[in-house]
Amino acid sequence: MSALVVVGVQWGDEGKGKIVHYLGRSADCIARYQGGNNAGHTVVFGGREFALHLIPSGILLPKKKCVIGNGVVVSPRAFFEEIRLLERRGVRIQGRLWLSRNAHVILPYHVYLDALREERGRGIGTTRKGIGPCYEDKVARLGIRVCDFLKPEVFRALVLQNLRVRRAELASTAVPLSKIRDEVFKDYPRLRRFMDPYAADTSRLLNEALDRKRRLLFESAQGAMLDLDYGTYPFVTSSNPVAGGVCTGSGIGPTRISRVLGVAKAYTTRVGLGPFPTELDGAVSHYIREKGHEYGTTTGRPRRIGWLDLVQLRQAIRVGGVTQLALTKLDTLAGIHPLKVCVAYRLRGRRIVDFPEGRRDQFDVEPVYETLSGFSGDLSRARRFMDLPLAARDYVAWIERRLRLPVAIVSVGRSEEKTILRRAVWPRRA
Repeated sequence: MSALVVVGVQWGDEGKGKIVHYLGRSADCIARYQGGNNAGHTVVFGGREFALHLIPSGILLPKKKCVIGNGVVVSPRAFFEEIRLLERRGVRIQGRLWLSRNAHVILPYHVYLDALREERGRGIGTTRKGIGPCYEDKVARLGIRVCDFLKPEVFRALVLQNLRVRRAELASTAVPLSKIRDEVFKDYPRLRRFMDPYAADTSRLLNEALDRKRRLLFESAQGAMLDLDYGTYPFVTSSNPVAGGVCTGSGIGPTRISRVLGVAKAYTTRVGLGPFPTELDGAVSHYIREKGHEYGTTTGRPRRIGWLDLVQLRQAIRVGGVTQLALTKLDTLAGIHPLKVCVAYRLRGRRIVDFPEGRRDQFDVEPVYETLSGFSGDLSRARRFMDLPLAARDYVAWIERRLRLPVAIVSVGRSEEKTILRRAVWPRRA
């Protein structure tokens, strides 16, 4: 039995897709457990770039099984379009992908509600994919699940009920309610027929795989600092990306999880609104953004850039039960002299080392930095840790000491071969 969880330990966009693809070669099954098509994982495979939003990154690995768990919210149209796009690019999907019947579906009225809130200034900089409103319906016990979507009479009754409940808010959109209703039902027969073969009891499938000593890899979307409970609330996503979300979002018990690998960039980025203590402006920010291609996979928005933040990382490591780290984009920092890392905050004249809970405090903290030597050169050519410049190795070792956690993987480029494995990540097979 071996279940490995790969989680982002910053504000998302840490490079989880590449790490999942790299580790997925040793897995039997790769599963998503939360989020929706607001996620954006970019994977370079076979010299081609793939942008995945809903389907697990492991789908690019031939013969690997993939699961979309019950904790994921699924747009039927996005599900259809992403699978069709992958198939046109030569990726075989049939017989390799399963979708939980208990996953909730995103419908057009969720997207309209998401956009309405953003336009009215009530938003937090979302991707406008309808994720939040869909999770709202789930918590309010108004949600429509895949098992409901597949039964025409049940689906129609639930949609009409929900449109009545949402009537007042939807009336504020520029689109008539009748048109929204028609949009929901427009392609329904085709989407229902398409989705039906993928629907399964994925909790049973995952637990049976573990019983057969298969290796399972769980892939998070977003990052720990966007977690609904432990992130920078209210500037968070509507689900739990931390490792604890695996259990409720996939239907396996906590004793099934063997290890948790946290993925962090060698610096920090954030998309959208919200506190960001180490945020940078000016030349260094521009250099990192352009060299690191720091633009959102889903939205194309430029990402906000900051120095590495150990206060934030300690929070993410603690709540996620992280056992090892993967440090990505180390190559992007080459050419910056010196480097800075945040080791504490100053809040109204007081030094603190824990990430504060209060939203005002999260905006008001000032970073306390330590300065480290920078490094130069083309790090993307390194295939062993000793191939890296001494100052780059020192940077990694310094992070390990300060966080008291091993850095098992160092990534120095976008493609899979630009990955340095320093320590075993998978437990040995029984």
